[in-house]
Amino acid sequence: MTPLYDRDGWLWQDGDWLPWREARTHLLTHTLHYGMGCFEGVRAYRGPDGAQLFRVAEHTRRLLDSAHALDIPLSFDAETLIAAQRQCLTRNGLDNAYLKPTVYLGAEGLGLRAKGLTSHVMIAAWDLGDYISPEAAAIGLRALTSSWARHHVNISLCRAKTNGHYVNSMLALNTAVKAGFDETLMLDPEGYVAEASAANVFLLRDGVLHTPEITSCLQGITRDSVIRLAREVMDMEVQERRITRDELYTADEAFVTGTAAEILPLRELDGRHIGARAGAPRPDQPIDGDSVTARLQGLYRRVTRGELGDDLVAYAGWLLPA
Repeated sequence: MTPLYDRDGWLWQDGDWLPWREARTHLLTHTLHYGMGCFEGVRAYRGPDGAQLFRVAEHTRRLLDSAHALDIPLSFDAETLIAAQRQCLTRNGLDNAYLKPTVYLGAEGLGLRAKGLTSHVMIAAWDLGDYISPEAAAIGLRALTSSWARHHVNISLCRAKTNGHYVNSMLALNTAVKAGFDETLMLDPEGYVAEASAANVFLLRDGVLHTPEITSCLQGITRDSVIRLAREVMDMEVQERRITRDELYTADEAFVTGTAAEILPLRELDGRHIGARAGAPRPDQPIDGDSVTARLQGLYRRVTRGELGDDLVAYAGWLLPA
């Protein structure tokens, strides 16, 4: 795999375009030392008429909200940042891409007071490729409940997509991966299900979808998309509430959602095969094509790729051409 720093292309930084290999920031950049910054992950997909950004307005609003919550002043508005993301695709000749707008602080000084620092925004875009192998995506993920809890709401900002928060996620995920699992399930400080390392969690039980309320998890944009597709297209009941881990053990189906992950089945948690009660396929077999998870995967894929029939035309506003 080619290192990210060794690529052709262009990055956007504070209103200017930089050749990819020439992009630099100082070693004493404040965000490198203290994690005070925020970012987004945005996807672009090849549609019938070229590249289309998926829900870029919502992602950009969350980036600005995160910066405001962190008290980082920005001189760029949403319109400018959305235009830069569109241009990032065209300048780099991308139609399937992952974009990472990032807000960070400069190198004028160090220290917790973070005074007298400049604020910066950069945007990079590249072809993400497969987030996970197609086989694993069809069969589903094996997860381990983490001993690392997600942040309490009064420990840090849980709505902001903050750089430093992801140390928590990396500790949890790396522990699970070293133990032979694909993913981790994080609980909140009270022991209820919060989210996966970088994805929201859903379970199906007796025809009803359940997902943790946003006091326990990031207010994911893919999460919102799935809730709306389930309610509005599939006419399903969706409950946002506190969930215990044993509810996942006995669920009929479970899956995780995220911008990079999209919708991935969760087939096992802590050695328990999810769906066993409902007669799910064996752990090494692909999920049933008629399952709720598979149907949502299909709907989400059609929407993100602009394959909007009469049943999905209402979601055309989620796509913005490059």
